[in-house]
Amino acid sequence: MHEGWFEDFKVGDEIRSPGKTITESEIIDWALKYDPQPFHMDKEAAAQHMYGGLIASGWLVGALAFRLFISNNPFGEASLGSPGCDALRWRLPVRPGDTIHVLITIAETRPSRSKPDRGIVTMDWSVRNQRDEIVMTMQSIQLLLRRPAD
Repeated sequence: MHEGWFEDFKVGDEIRSPGKTITESEIIDWALKYDPQPFHMDKEAAAQHMYGGLIASGWLVGALAFRLFISNNPFGEASLGSPGCDALRWRLPVRPGDTIHVLITIAETRPSRSKPDRGIVTMDWSVRNQRDEIVMTMQSIQLLLRRPAD
């Protein structure tokens, strides 16, 4: 179990989130607000598109994946935020009724060279559906406080 300090994360550690079933209304509501493309918000148009039906916006999948990961409170009070992510890929469509979860693998840890009170953790994300198919991948960077000296 991670307490969230930089020292609690080791290369190869895995963190698995709970699952979330995505509804048709969530897909359409998100699309209407943030990604108004026909294959995200119009069932009839989506049926004629290359995806053959309604699919979730990749941005919705990413937002839900982050929420699922954070629901485990993996960083406690040690989080200093993130400078960003790399290599974001949407690999398979997510459809109404799909249940996604996140599997995070710690790829790298290194103490900060310029700020000794913190470290940097690089995480490989694999968002999977109920069939364990990978629907999204990315790599993120997290800044974490180091464990305070006793």
